[in-house]
Amino acid sequence: VEQGITTGMTQTTFQPNGICNRGQVATFLWRSAGEANPIEGANPFKDVKAKQYYYTAVLWAVEQGITTGYTDGTFRPAASCTRGQIATFLWRANRSPELATKNPFSDVAEGPFYQAILWAVEKGITTGLSPNTFSPNSPCTRGQIATFLWRANGSPAPQSSYNPFRDVYAGPFYKAILWAVENGIT
Repeated sequence: VEQGITTGMTQTTFQPNGICNRGQVATFLWRSAGEANPIEGANPFKDVKAKQYYYTAVLWAVEQGITTGYTDGTFRPAASCTRGQIATFLWRANRSPELATKNPFSDVAEGPFYQAILWAVEKGITTGLSPNTFSPNSPCTRGQIATFLWRANGSPAPQSSYNPFRDVYAGPFYKAILWAVENGIT
């Protein structure tokens, strides 16, 4: 913000309770990994166009094995990203490690998000929405995603207390959002 780099949804709002879409999530993951360019650059998706802000991020995520998109050849960048999807993206970004955690969630059954969600709990990236629910199919908010990325990176303390957002207050997302802004992730 201070250097003219766009962050948040506007210069003064982050919208921590706003729903994050798949294009935004791919971009956040790409930025948190250092914004490397994809080596191959092949675009497998008919709905991801070169002029979109998330184009390079999505191609990078495909190349890294973080996402495969949908069976109809789409990525659906404008679709809400679910809590199960973000856990899966983070798990794959960490090379899909094995886990030893028991499932504490009554709403997480064996399926596409199972191992990823349990890994995220084991690593302290999430604790769920309650002690026994994760809500894997619920949309993930911008604040939740910033927090997941912050925790996945070891919960580093922000270097500054500068907060450009009038809608981000001390609370569950505060340090994560300041860290994400500081590091150019959001």
